[in-house]
Amino acid sequence: MTFSICVRERYTDDAGDGQVRFGVAVTTRLPGVGALCPFASERGAVATQSHTNVELGRKGLEYLADGLAVGDALDALLAADEGRDRRQLHGVDADGTFAFTGDECGEWCGHRVGQNYTAAGNLLVGPAALEDAAAAYESTAHGEAPLAERLIDALAAGHDAGGDKREDLSVQSAAVLVARTEETGRLDPFHDDLRVDATETPIADLRETFETARRGYEDALARYADDGE
Repeated sequence: MTFSICVRERYTDDAGDGQVRFGVAVTTRLPGVGALCPFASERGAVATQSHTNVELGRKGLEYLADGLAVGDALDALLAADEGRDRRQLHGVDADGTFAFTGDECGEWCGHRVGQNYTAAGNLLVGPAALEDAAAAYESTAHGEAPLAERLIDALAAGHDAGGDKREDLSVQSAAVLVARTEETGRLDPFHDDLRVDATETPIADLRETFETARRGYEDALARYADDGE
């Protein structure tokens, strides 16, 4: 897999209550990354990649739901995983962060941990992809734009810095997933769970999908604003 970012943002809702939103975004030079790597719930966000073990993401969220801290949860899963040297696993919960890069993830691989985010990548042209993705997110963290949009911007920055080094693989994919503690009402934002599964222009296509989904959400809110059903 290529590179991903997981983030945590605290905010105050319209009623004045404290809330947390979690997001994860990922892109790779393979199809269908959204079905394998990104996981998010109202408890946290997790990305599993390299020689991907989907169960690390699924069980990671289950452990968070059981009350484990993200570090304890993901550490325990890796300890039981015989293929951990080939895994990359990282994520955030309400209070902590965790990032792991196995010794056999291939060049270039690594991760970065910020105050409210983690980022990781493998088979990259170099560290600039992670550095630029992280810097792009940091520059807009807790901004007014939807988190999904800002995560797509972070992917774009990493992609522009080189991204995945496997230039012989033209079919790519990207995904973004956002969850929050806040109850959103009858209509959850359509732009919080988006995937582009097979394309040669993953970031541009994901951005277009986001913009279309946001317009659809706004249209639906307007359409059903006075509808009691």
